[in-house]
Amino acid sequence: MAIPPRESGLHQAIENQTADFAFAAYSQKAAELTASSDYSYWGSTVKVFFKNKLAASLLVVLILLVLFTFIQPVLPMQYRATLIINHPITGMQLSNVPPGTSNVMYEAPVGTELIVTPWENSQWAAVSNVTDTIRARQEFTLLECGDAWCRINYKGQEGFVKNDFTTKLRLPENLSNVPFESRSNFQIQLYSSKENYTYQGHELFVRKSDIDLHEDGLSATTKGTAQLRILPDVRPFLFGTNNTGQDLWSMVWSGTRTSLFIGFIVALIEAVVGITVGVIWGYVRRVDKLLTEIYNVINNIPNTVVLILFAYIMRPGISTLIFAMSITGWVSMARFVRNQIVIIRDRDYNLASRCLGTGTFRIITRNLLPYLVSVIMLRMALAIPSAIGSEVFITYIGLGLPLSIPSLGNLITLGRKLVSTPQAYQLIFPTIVLSVVTISFYIIGNSFADAADPRNHV
Repeated sequence: MAIPPRESGLHQAIENQTADFAFAAYSQKAAELTASSDYSYWGSTVKVFFKNKLAASLLVVLILLVLFTFIQPVLPMQYRATLIINHPITGMQLSNVPPGTSNVMYEAPVGTELIVTPWENSQWAAVSNVTDTIRARQEFTLLECGDAWCRINYKGQEGFVKNDFTTKLRLPENLSNVPFESRSNFQIQLYSSKENYTYQGHELFVRKSDIDLHEDGLSATTKGTAQLRILPDVRPFLFGTNNTGQDLWSMVWSGTRTSLFIGFIVALIEAVVGITVGVIWGYVRRVDKLLTEIYNVINNIPNTVVLILFAYIMRPGISTLIFAMSITGWVSMARFVRNQIVIIRDRDYNLASRCLGTGTFRIITRNLLPYLVSVIMLRMALAIPSAIGSEVFITYIGLGLPLSIPSLGNLITLGRKLVSTPQAYQLIFPTIVLSVVTISFYIIGNSFADAADPRNHV
């Protein structure tokens, strides 16, 4: 085809038409844009995840549990976690109170005679049915004796004493052979009735409106069935108290809050550091040898040794535990990410992106990391209960958080000493919470990893 001369009209028309066009600016996003679709990766991931009813239920349970750890302190009728609860009369710690939905210890029937300690300017009165204390080896007269209680006369005062291994009364060979001069090898209490309306030697409390106070001001009779409480309060000990008189309900939730905080922070640090180092390690070939040597050095030191060493030489506290767990925790995440990056870095779509001039950062964030999101989420989900388990372990060996900071590790360490005693509930409750957290994270992590796999998207 012959080119028209410059002076021709056709050449001039072509030049005029060309002037209407301009070169388009280069865009990385436009270079890779081939088509549009209604498909949403994260939307499909969420749909697939919620098809697993067990994982979805555990997710709801876990969210509610985490929220409750923060809501619990501001709820009404709550004790402070670190508060040592003392009896207002004796000043002694209310230790090892069993769990219950009420702090009512006994219900005294109508007409029960009680010994009263008047409380002025209060709606409560301290009461018991202990009329006297008999010192060890003091003589008294048995008037009637049964398997559990004996009626006696002590210095002209009649009452009842317990007949069990804690008193070791001197008894006649035939229990019907009374009156009989007796004594106890230990100090015992003289009760006004065959009931022990005390708790661990402490006086109980009753509303003044439930009793008729006698003229002497030292005794009273119940008007109806009266509730005798361990404290002049209606707040219950839902999980009981520990051996220092602290409310275990508040301690468990405060400890869960502390342990979850440690777990989340450690998992976040491991993820950020591990993913960053792992991606650079796997994609940038020039640093592969250097990072491999660093990994070999760190990996040859057992994590337990590092954890114990830093916990021992540093001041005990939350920051110490987080630092000790994070100092080497990122290594396994970095190695895992590196291995996955090496597998996919030279695939066709990455080569195509490099040929189109796509930058390294965009290739990493758009081509590599989405491919790894499922396995990264799984490892993060497992890192949280792993960090909590490490906190429990380091506290178990005596190098964890101080007792003034409630944590699941502290509670389990103290509770394990009571596993064969009636106070075993001090181990059971924190262990149940720890089990729920650990199992939930494990199942949720696995389910989310499966849901994030595009091959499972329909």
